[in-house]
Amino acid sequence: MKENQTFELVATAASGLEALVGKELRNLGIECQVENGRARFKGTMETIAKANLWLRTADRIKIVVGEFDAYSFDELFEKVKALPWEDFLPLDAEFPVAGKSIKSKLYSTPDCQAITKKAIVNRLREYYHRPASVPLAETGALFKLEVALLKDHVMVTLDTTGPSLFKRGYRLEKGGAPLKENMAAALVQLTNWRPDRPLVDPVCGSGTLCIEAALIGHNIAPGFNREFACESWDWFSDDVFEKVRAEADKAADYDVELDITGTDINGKMIDIARANAEEIGLGDSITFKQQALKDFKTDKEYGVILANPPYGERLGEEESVRRLYKEMGETFRPLKTWSKYILTSDLLFEEFYGEKATKKRKLYNGALRTDLFQYWGTRPPRKPRTE
Repeated sequence: MKENQTFELVATAASGLEALVGKELRNLGIECQVENGRARFKGTMETIAKANLWLRTADRIKIVVGEFDAYSFDELFEKVKALPWEDFLPLDAEFPVAGKSIKSKLYSTPDCQAITKKAIVNRLREYYHRPASVPLAETGALFKLEVALLKDHVMVTLDTTGPSLFKRGYRLEKGGAPLKENMAAALVQLTNWRPDRPLVDPVCGSGTLCIEAALIGHNIAPGFNREFACESWDWFSDDVFEKVRAEADKAADYDVELDITGTDINGKMIDIARANAEEIGLGDSITFKQQALKDFKTDKEYGVILANPPYGERLGEEESVRRLYKEMGETFRPLKTWSKYILTSDLLFEEFYGEKATKKRKLYNGALRTDLFQYWGTRPPRKPRTE
């Protein structure tokens, strides 16, 4: 493989976050097309490195090895075998094949996986001149593949990321209902917060929303402190990640002053939140303190409250959670210049909060359908233009 070779790529995303992933790619100067569950784009090894390092809301970056229609297992076998696997997989590659099949004639996912694997093995045996009686070793670097069928259309992909992009590496401990880091970053991006405004999470738990906001505020690449699967591949240039990491380090603004506060009634969670922020070097950028939500007061203006409170999904929790929603309404309503964003799966949230939301946005927190209830504050006065 050459560094300037162009690959067909996809950035996968949770339902409802695809447009944010597309926006992030375009902000990186990468043209893309947004589809259900992903954004498609083209690029070189440098593009792959940049997307892995910088995308805050995506799950994985995958190379599309091949795409075609298949209506029989024979057709699937032949079309997978016709793909240039020797360009991607060395002789000792470990290459598990995951799969999914939706509304396709070839509905048996295990069969699709097995046939895909067999086709690749046959292609590699022929290319590397290995007898059929000797199994491939699969003792080398890991190349995770997926065969995905949707309405008889097949996409075969190679995962460049490894553990999902939400695994930033800073979360030493988490609370009982943790929010994934990429979902937290998405929630911050869906608010009208800017780094020159205050941001408060009044039920901060292990601090993920505050930490993701601080990463955005300092323009720190979310994948800066981790490694990616493609870095272990012999054909992927080491220089590429070295260059992209150096550029990311230069782009970070560690001097910007941020006003980010996380509070929680549970002191143990505040200790965890502080430890997580320290782990990624943002201990001085966020104030964490133990406080009941109803005790929140502020003289600041034009801030943003962003909260992921308990949803009351567990038996017996509903009453206490709805009491919390009522406290939120009573505490936040007087803050006319503040915008408030609350994520919950409780469709009756507005009733207990005591006010209709300005806007609602449907999102999925894992497999759980949720709504982001948005209450927009008054806009700050325009600053006079200086000549």
